Amino acid sequence: MFNFKAEFYLKIIFLFSFIALISAFFIEYVLGHQPCNLCLIERIPYGLSMMIIMVFFLIQKNQKFLVLLLILTFIFSFAISFYHYGIEQGFFKESTVCGVKNLTESITKEDLLKQFNEKIISCRDVTFRIFGLSLTSINIVISLLFIITLLKIFERYEKNK
Repeated sequence: MFNFKAEFYLKIIFLFSFIALISAFFIEYVLGHQPCNLCLIERIPYGLSMMIIMVFFLIQKNQKFLVLLLILTFIFSFAISFYHYGIEQGFFKESTVCGVKNLTESITKEDLLKQFNEKIISCRDVTFRIFGLSLTSINIVISLLFIITLLKIFERYEKNK
């Protein structure tokens, strides 16, 4: 069984993930800032981490594996955010993920022509900043902090075994 401190940090990560998703939807739907495709992908680890943490507390089994899964989730978050930040700063070129409007459906040539006429949000464009920082740069820091915290939890779990 995990100690109180580890459970506390997992609850903080859950709460922060929830606030991050609510904030992203607020910025998109209330404030009207349209996200690019990479911004949408950057939301996935937060939703996934919430599900993993719920399983962690509800089932109380395979805790070591679930913490490792959380570490991998935020490594993915860090990698995507770092790549997105590189595009924002001009270090990397935009990939096709940035230009496609809908990634889930097959696209006909009429749909493709229609998409060319619509404004697609570029992954280079930063439409919303907090304290002068893009949400992507903030996500890099948060993901790194979560990775470090989760590694410490995993390390303590290993020592207690």
